This record gives sequence, structure tokens and C-alpha cells, in this order.
Amino acid sequence: MSVPWSVAQKVAERMAGTYPLAQSYHVEALKEETPDLVRRAEALVAEETGLVSVGMPEVAVVDRAAWVSRNLVFFSAILPDTGSDDVSVMDSVTAVEIGALLGFMSRKVLGQYELVLPTDANSGDAVYFLAPNLLALERTHQLRPSEFRFWLALHECTHRLQFIGIPWLREYFFGLVSEIVVHQAEPGRAKRVAAELKVAADNNERLVGESGIVGMLASPEQKEILDKVQALMAMLEGHGHVVMDRIGERMLVSNNRMSNLLKARRKDPRTTAFYRFTGLEMKMRQYEMGEKFILDVEKKAGWDALAMAWESPENLPTLDELEDVRTWLARVS
Repeated sequence: MSVPWSVAQKVAERMAGTYPLAQSYHVEALKEETPDLVRRAEALVAEETGLVSVGMPEVAVVDRAAWVSRNLVFFSAILPDTGSDDVSVMDSVTAVEIGALLGFMSRKVLGQYELVLPTDANSGDAVYFLAPNLLALERTHQLRPSEFRFWLALHECTHRLQFIGIPWLREYFFGLVSEIVVHQAEPGRAKRVAAELKVAADNNERLVGESGIVGMLASPEQKEILDKVQALMAMLEGHGHVVMDRIGERMLVSNNRMSNLLKARRKDPRTTAFYRFTGLEMKMRQYEMGEKFILDVEKKAGWDALAMAWESPENLPTLDELEDVRTWLARVS
């Protein structure tokens, strides 16, 4: 495979579009403010979760094109390069698909803890704020900038402490990603997918399930790994949202309004079809599944019981266990 990454970047930038305040003084003010927000949030998250922080991440305020570029580093690192100068039709299609996905997401993401493979130019430990999207949401919904930005910092710092404070987690995550790549080449995949689509159509079932086009094209081995990835991300997203809300409720007057706004934003019907097709619908459900799991564990066994999930990869809940907390507690306790 020899994906033309410049094509992916161009497609993404076309889809990303622009925002009027993207080059205004508001961006410079945001750049000055965010490092302190992250420092404050990091300390509070460490106290709330018991996860130990190490050092400070890079803190960056970026536009959509820059966010796309940083995420393309991840894709270029995990997709095998054959070293050939010849670009196949499939390589070009892959570039367009990745570019379209990142371009769409660059209009939605507000912040991100960078989970990329470390390179010479990138430490892989960074918290980003997407200025155009953040400023647009503040303006549209008349949010308090000081509270909204700090609230987002709480969420991203929770993700950072998950991957910094749980020693095995980063390696485990990248191990799953590598396994998916290893199983990429599946003989007869096109025939298998065509047969599965026909069965779904004959049974009047959804042609593309929760895992989207990625899940539809995945081999049986890949689907097993995707289930593990989805269960992990649901756990992490749910934990991050609960921690963000819990600290926010104590400190921020507008916490409930911001929380309700983001939940409604994830269910925007204008983007539901795209989410379903790409598999991002599952990511939207991850917030709900994960949050419910975290709160159910706390209710049945106490907040400290969550520490059992961080002991080893084997202790992470499966997708089925996310829906049935008692099963998970019985297995790990």
C-alpha cells in the first residue's frame, strides 16, 4: 500500500471549510489562556481519579487543517507502506476516504488528547483545542468562554491521565491497532461483503451496522479486535465525561447547560447518516454506554471499584459487560 497522503490532506481541507473568526484576535487570546487551563484541569483530574500525572503535555490551539495534518500522522504510521512509487486505485480511494472522514470530523471536534505514534517531530503527548469550532460554539450558544474552555480542558486532561497514569494502556491500544492492520489483507473480501449485504437486504436489515463501513469491510479477526477497541473507548469516554461533569458541577455555574448541549450535539440528525455509514455512530453511543457503566459500577460497588478496570487489559469490560455491570463485577472482583 502506498497511500498518497497529500491527496487525503487536500480532500480534508476542502471538506473542513473556514470560519470567520479563525484568524481573529480571539484565537491569540485562546492560545494565551489554554496552557493555564490545562495546568489547573490536570491537577483537579489527578485528585478526582487518583491517576498520577507526569510532566505537562504540549498545549496547542490549531485550525482545522493543522488538526487534520496531525491526525494523518497517525494513519500514515499504522497503514503499511510497501515502498512502491506506484499508487493503485485502491490507494487513491483510501486517501479520499480518510481525507473525507477527517475533513468532516475537523468541523465537529472541539478538543483532543493526541493519541498518535511518537515520531521525531511529535512526542505523542499533546492537548489540542480546535479554535474555529470552539469559538463558533461559544458564539452560537452564548457560552461563558472561561467556563466552557476549562470544562473542555477537564475532559482532555482526563484522557491524558488515563494514558499516562495507567502504565499498560497506551501500549495495549496501539497493539490493537497494529493487529487490525496485520489482518488487513483478507482473500475474497469483496465476495464476502457482497454476500453479507445480500443477506441483510433479503432480511430487511440495516446494510451498514453500528460499526459502519469499517466494520462491514472487516474480516472476522478484525471484528473481534474492533469490539475490543470499541469497548475500551466506551470505557474511557464514559469515564472522561463523568469526571468532567463531576468537577464541573462543583466549580462551574453553567456545567449542566454545557453538558446537555454537547449531548444534544452528538445526536444532531443532520449528521446521523454520516455517523452511521462511517461507524462513528458507535462512537456517539460510546459516551452513553460508558457513562452509564461508570455510574452503575459506582452505584453497585463504589467509585474505588473502577480501579479494578485499570489493573490489566484482561480486566477491561467487554461490550456485553458494558451493558451488564454485575457480570463484569463478578468476573474481576
